[in-house]
Amino acid sequence: MFIDRTSVGLDVHARSVRAAAIDSVTGELIERSISPVTEQIVAFVDELAVDHGPVLVTYEAGPTGYGLARAVLAAGHRCQVAAPSKLLRPAGDRVKTDRRDALLLARLARNDDIVAVTIPTVAAESARDLVRAREDARMVLMAGRHRLSKLLLRHGHVYDGGQAWTGKHDAWLRRTRKDHLPLAGSGTLAAFDDAYDAVGHALARRDRLDAMITEQAADSEFTAVTRRLGCLRGISTTTGFALAVEIGDLQRLTGATIGSYLGLVPSESSSGASRMQGGITKTGNSHARRLLIEAAWHHKPLYQPGKTMQDRWALAPATAAARGDAGNRRLHRRWDILTAHKKRHTVANTAIARELAGWCWSLAVMDH
Repeated sequence: MFIDRTSVGLDVHARSVRAAAIDSVTGELIERSISPVTEQIVAFVDELAVDHGPVLVTYEAGPTGYGLARAVLAAGHRCQVAAPSKLLRPAGDRVKTDRRDALLLARLARNDDIVAVTIPTVAAESARDLVRAREDARMVLMAGRHRLSKLLLRHGHVYDGGQAWTGKHDAWLRRTRKDHLPLAGSGTLAAFDDAYDAVGHALARRDRLDAMITEQAADSEFTAVTRRLGCLRGISTTTGFALAVEIGDLQRLTGATIGSYLGLVPSESSSGASRMQGGITKTGNSHARRLLIEAAWHHKPLYQPGKTMQDRWALAPATAAARGDAGNRRLHRRWDILTAHKKRHTVANTAIARELAGWCWSLAVMDH
């Protein structure tokens, strides 16, 4: 509810900030261009608060992060960060400027039409930076491996000795490099060495980040949630920590809404008696959605709790372990049912991921 006298909209960029403030008592409109330095923005808000306070500051979530929001809150003012995809813009509005954007934010905030995102703490944002760095390392490693394997494929060398990227596969790569690639020319040999080194560096980078995530998962504000999420198949320490960090406070969601929050529900275009559903919406946090999609595949094989799963259950409360076991059994049965109905595997897996999100929510919000 808008309870403040003045609504302040900030269109924040890396090198400039445009401000628009609406005094709801006098109707006065105050506009100004400000330096992007946080201290100067806070000083402007302080100045407004003296003559037009109290104030509510609103700006869009974006690459500038949440440091400004935390600084405004620390200065004693209210602040909210708007979700850009939820902003109500007039359908016929074809003029977009910094001034109009700032004024739109101020008006929407005054009318209570802002959908705000959660402002993470410094510790939560630091943990999020860590898991996203690990995601970047994973993608670099995957690209490097793809580049190396396709280089060998072009020269007729295909590994058929079992699972790739193991110690046995690495020995095969070294033999191929020694026995066959010199015949292809010095250029090909140099390209192989470069791709092989890139894979090694990316693997070391990923393993280093994995070790840091494991360390934080064992002793941080996310430890309890990470261990409870680990009671489900497909959710390792790394995945559980990443889900806990990316989604944040799951108390604000419900089992029925977490699927739509993560973009795992079908899109829909219905009018009158017609109803048309399409692919999933893919809204919300793409990192968390990918983790759940990958974890859902683990529920397809026959469910037989092994040592790894039992070790994870031992770290969590008994109630969480029991609920995780129930979720694992349920999700495997759902896989069997969808397979019996001849659903495409990708469609079935997405449905399992949507239900898995609900099980994750139920474990994360448990009191003990």
